[in-house]
Amino acid sequence: MNIIPPKGDYITFTDESHYTEKIKEWGLSAKKQFLYKDGRNQESVTIKGYEIYGKTEEYNTIIIEFNDGQLSCIHPAYLKEMQASSFKKTNITSYSNTNESVTNNQQQEEILEEQTVKTEKTTAPQVEKKIKQEKKPKIDLPEEKVRFSANVKQFALTWNNFNEENDEVVVLENVVIHQDSPIEIGHAWCSHSKTLKKHELTQGDTLEFDGKIIKKKLPKGKDVDEEFIVDVAVYYKVNNPSKVKKS
Repeated sequence: MNIIPPKGDYITFTDESHYTEKIKEWGLSAKKQFLYKDGRNQESVTIKGYEIYGKTEEYNTIIIEFNDGQLSCIHPAYLKEMQASSFKKTNITSYSNTNESVTNNQQQEEILEEQTVKTEKTTAPQVEKKIKQEKKPKIDLPEEKVRFSANVKQFALTWNNFNEENDEVVVLENVVIHQDSPIEIGHAWCSHSKTLKKHELTQGDTLEFDGKIIKKKLPKGKDVDEEFIVDVAVYYKVNNPSKVKKS
């Protein structure tokens, strides 16, 4: 097996809905166990969490746990391919065969890079309208759930590489984290979940809610109408908004 240990702390799921949301985002079935295949053997693994991956920090790598308790990183698309009965192991660099002088981090980057090649080649959504590039702010994000205020900027569609379709999202503006020292985020996005749909949001609504914020750039939608195209770069995502108040 290609064991690629996590680099350190990784993101765990806050609750069942967070798990379900991420599983859907990765294009996997909503279940607790998945098959890991290495060309000779296969065994059941569970998903323990994920890391933010890539130079732009917009990709995820899944953290899986084997029956013996070992943890390993794997690209979501690669794990998804393993679930197919027709899966055949592709030529992914063997962790055990890499040069001993190369560090674990370098090994991990190389293997995960190879795992992402297929996905990245098919990503590039075609949107003609130019995106206004904002300077990416440097913000120390809180790791726990916090209270937010924000306005609904628009509804949009974003391309999901793993289920190969557009997902509906809500783009927020004037996002502020309320704590002892408030943090102004600017723009953020979140899935248009059942929780939010119950509030029948419209453009311009003012919201307060709890949630956990991560650094994840909003991918462009693919072949979408102009009204669903976002005209600013959005670098942050709010997971599982709850305790929503609309005014």
